[in-house]
Amino acid sequence: MPLLLQTISLGLSLIVPSIFANNNNNDNDDGCKLLLNNSPGLPMVINTWGGDFTAATDAAYTSILNNKNTTTTTALDAVEIGCSTCEANQCDGTVGYGGSPDENCETTLDAMIMDGKTMNSGSVAGLRRIKNAISVARAVMEHTSHTMLAGDLATEFAISNGFVAENLTTEASAAKCAAWRAESCQPNYRVNVMPDPSVSCGPYTPAREDDVVGKARRRRRRRLVGHDTISLIVLDGKGGMAAGTSTNGAAYKVPGRVGDGPIIGSGSYVDSDVGGCGATGDGDIMMRFLPCYQAVESMRRGMSPKAAAEDAVWRMVRKYPDVSSGIVVVNTKGEHAGAGSGWNFTYAYRGGDMKETVVIEVPPVNGKIEEEL
Repeated sequence: MPLLLQTISLGLSLIVPSIFANNNNNDNDDGCKLLLNNSPGLPMVINTWGGDFTAATDAAYTSILNNKNTTTTTALDAVEIGCSTCEANQCDGTVGYGGSPDENCETTLDAMIMDGKTMNSGSVAGLRRIKNAISVARAVMEHTSHTMLAGDLATEFAISNGFVAENLTTEASAAKCAAWRAESCQPNYRVNVMPDPSVSCGPYTPAREDDVVGKARRRRRRRLVGHDTISLIVLDGKGGMAAGTSTNGAAYKVPGRVGDGPIIGSGSYVDSDVGGCGATGDGDIMMRFLPCYQAVESMRRGMSPKAAAEDAVWRMVRKYPDVSSGIVVVNTKGEHAGAGSGWNFTYAYRGGDMKETVVIEVPPVNGKIEEEL
């Protein structure tokens, strides 16, 4: 059965420019070295995005703080509690049920969870008719020797483990999809197909080489609208770390599409010997680079969280200058940083004896903000 969801009211959050939390100059600059030691203390929770997403920060932090002198709540528990909070709250409409309908107007969910001590992981992709995606991912980790289950068979597994099947479509998501169809299904993710996807809802077939539409026709990628993922890392203050991700993916995606969210090393990654990372953004591109795995391994080789985050983002930007991305990185001390491209990325954290969650805003590494389509 899913872990009992602990609810917490959304508290005040302080938005701080990234300069106060990160070294925006060279890490060797003596005047900025002190800023590298920006850990709030442990235990600590840190995750992608501010706004609605700080409810997840607070829920996870409160759960681990209340038990810091016991073993009642583990880092894995806190990750599940935090991500479950966003799923229940439908954070920004892009986590949980009733959001981001696909071309068929159905909401499907992706999630992953990872234990930084053992590296054990569980994930679900394209999960249908089950609200508790992060909890099902944990069930995959704890009740199978697999790492990922997908689609209808993941749903069957969830039901066999006590989860309840229900319709994930809401009146709001159905209306959103109907409005999209009324606008000739614009924007969409189809390329090199007939009829022309810029003016038609299909059904589509591959375009022939001699078709005007089919001649190297690559329409401009749709810039992601809104936040799309909760990726959260917990440091329990006793050496334990865990990470998790939950999302309902890209709105109007081709049915069956899976992004980076449930991919270990892309959506999230954690190693209790080094640190952790959570990601958000254009998952179709980001999963090609495993940015969270890259960032954690960069810290293992001696990079600061800031340098590791920026390096991971620049690797994507060099190949895809228009990519919208955001990653948050934290080491075992709680020192943290974020980096992004295509938008002003925010991340939230709370640790030590902090009374409220702080939100950090990070400008794009290349100074370029993509226009929404």
